[in-house]
Amino acid sequence: MEATTVAKTGTEGKIWGGGEQPLKASYGKLMMWFFISSDALTFSGFLAAYGFTRFKYINQWPIADEVFNHFPFLHGVDAPMYYVALMTFILILSSVTMVLAVDAGHQMNKNKVINYMALTILGGIIFLSAQAWEWKNFIQGEYGAVQTKSGSIIQFVDADGDRVALDEFASAAPVTRTKHIDNKGVWFRGEDGYNPLSIEDVKAGFAANPNLRVRTMEIVSPGEKEILNRENSLTKLNTSGVNVVEGANLTANEYGAPLFGDFFFFITGFHGFHVLSGVIILIIIFFNVLVGTYEKRGSYEMVEKVGLYWHFVDLVWVFVFTFFYLV
Repeated sequence: MEATTVAKTGTEGKIWGGGEQPLKASYGKLMMWFFISSDALTFSGFLAAYGFTRFKYINQWPIADEVFNHFPFLHGVDAPMYYVALMTFILILSSVTMVLAVDAGHQMNKNKVINYMALTILGGIIFLSAQAWEWKNFIQGEYGAVQTKSGSIIQFVDADGDRVALDEFASAAPVTRTKHIDNKGVWFRGEDGYNPLSIEDVKAGFAANPNLRVRTMEIVSPGEKEILNRENSLTKLNTSGVNVVEGANLTANEYGAPLFGDFFFFITGFHGFHVLSGVIILIIIFFNVLVGTYEKRGSYEMVEKVGLYWHFVDLVWVFVFTFFYLV
């Protein structure tokens, strides 16, 4: 019986090991593309859900220029989008240094790979730190607002239409609080000084300041929300106001529709997790470059693969930036 002849393909012993090399890419690089494709679909679903929800509550949605208008060391200065634009620039710049690191790897230039990867890691750390600062301001809030029976938000402005913070016209009335006992928990050891504003405090302060008006979340023109006259403002606050809201969380936020805060925390947090993962992977690859692992292998493909992931993370941020901050 004649033995079966197996044709040689030239790939014996390699990872593919069976002939054709799809897209002329290594196994690891192709698997990275598969991961990026699936992750892109995940982000697309999140952003599509955000888009549909915003369209449904279009007249209740916060105005981005009013929400993201802080800048470090410029307290009280209105700087809409400047900080977010700076974050975006830093992340895009880190993509440039990543490209240069990959190119240096192709040239087998270890020192340049080290320098450019270090800059990329630094850019990622700065971006994460900037995002943490932005979250802090979003959670803390600036002016405060009142939640109505319907779940919507009303804010406060002066006769010129400028925002007014709750603590500028309302002060917390003294209240009797139960003294803390150790066997009842450890979370409120400082509660003796905790005396937040109540809805009654806000109503009393508003009534005592005839210059104040209520601003609803209804958008009456691009970038402008409805401001009620004094009489309607008093009626709205006294009949509908049920709860004081300061800052943002997963159930309410002082900026407008509560779902805005939910989407903001979830989508920017999910992206931030990707950036954090990317920074950790970059650090691992960076140390491998330092000890000469890839120099010995004769290939810096690992740098190229992590570069693909980093570019994807940067590209996703461009869409997140567009959806949340620009549109």
